[in-house]
Amino acid sequence: MNLMPALPESIFDILYLLFAVISGIWLLTKARNNRLLRIFGVMTLLLGCGDAFHLVPRVLNYWTSGDYTAALGIGKLVTSITMTLFYLLMEYARRLRYRIEGNKAPLYTVWALTVVRIALCCFSQNEWTSASPSLMWGIIRNIPFVILGVLTVVLWSRSAKGDQPLRWLWLAVLLSFGFYLPVVLWAHTAPLVGMLMLPKTCMYIWMIVMFRRIAKRSL
Repeated sequence: MNLMPALPESIFDILYLLFAVISGIWLLTKARNNRLLRIFGVMTLLLGCGDAFHLVPRVLNYWTSGDYTAALGIGKLVTSITMTLFYLLMEYARRLRYRIEGNKAPLYTVWALTVVRIALCCFSQNEWTSASPSLMWGIIRNIPFVILGVLTVVLWSRSAKGDQPLRWLWLAVLLSFGFYLPVVLWAHTAPLVGMLMLPKTCMYIWMIVMFRRIAKRSL
């Protein structure tokens, strides 16, 4: 085994999962009657618990001799669904934070993209448990997800301009998709591109830090 990528990546993944899960629980304990903090807490737990389904098998794959192909595939399916729900909840958080009651078109659009994305993820043609899953279906299922990401960036960049704790949330989302898309398109032919998932994860850590900042200001 080559310890150069395995050790630092394993440490990073474990620390990230612990940070996300602990932060999610902490946010929920601080929420009390604060609906926004509850949403942020659930979002953070979705990140940690959802990513655990594919990061734990990934770490085990480095350090044990078992075949984790199927587990990794199912883990990616679970993560695809939880990440989609994460962005659905982000729209609810935006509407609550900035007291948006009318103009429900963005919310309906987010819901439609969420349903389409999750439905596409459930098709057997994705070949989640295969060692060589379908690239075409990888692209197809990510089309509504990317649109969802673009919509999230646009909405938050407009709404959070004067909101100091969350003013850069849109940028974290934009960068996370910027790191993610090359992995979808080229990781199957250039495995090193998969390392872009590490800075992508850093963007989610940045988001969690923003959520925690809101909680500390609410205490």
